[in-house]
Amino acid sequence: MSIEDELCKKLYNAIMEGEVELAEETAKKLLDAGADAYTIVKECMIPAMKVVGDKFAKLEIFLPEVMMAADAFEACMKLIEPKILAEKKKELTIGKVVIGTIQGDIHDLGKNIVALMLKATGFEVYDLGRDVPVADFIKKAKEVNADIIAISALLSTSLPYVKDVIKLLKELNLRDTYILMVGGGAVTREWAQEVGADGYGENADEAVKIALELIKKKKGE
Repeated sequence: MSIEDELCKKLYNAIMEGEVELAEETAKKLLDAGADAYTIVKECMIPAMKVVGDKFAKLEIFLPEVMMAADAFEACMKLIEPKILAEKKKELTIGKVVIGTIQGDIHDLGKNIVALMLKATGFEVYDLGRDVPVADFIKKAKEVNADIIAISALLSTSLPYVKDVIKLLKELNLRDTYILMVGGGAVTREWAQEVGADGYGENADEAVKIALELIKKKKGE
């Protein structure tokens, strides 16, 4: 096992255990060892959060443990994000994305990962944060002349607000102006199709892939 593999495993475990300082220290060591920043996130950090999420869903761990893991993850992201953007920066912007967690939902870890990976791929990303009112997505999309509106929803109670975004777009005759993507724990592929979304991402990798496909189609490439 190489030093990078050992450090990756150490970082994975530190995030799983919610050890913020150890996670930060290990992430820095990986960067200093020359590891690719994007690969660190994709192979060491996201898998740890996925396991944490799965355990939480099965009630094997509880919210405090999830929050500790999320704190460790986000501490590492502060170190790594500038490196990713420097490594992956494209001269031409692929498209503009307005992204946020919908009204009534304050969960943003998954949304933050998607936003970062979209940036790393070459998208210009406008992150509205969490608990974003319905009208704010459209207001920002109009302001920046966005190509994509991407909405995250982790709570099932917030799903009606996603429908409200689609309804408002139709009322304003703007539905065909923007690509609408949805994702998050409360969203399924079937539900996304049912409400008329253009794209659905089960995870960050799929979200980026679908965004690229949809933007190419929109621009007729």
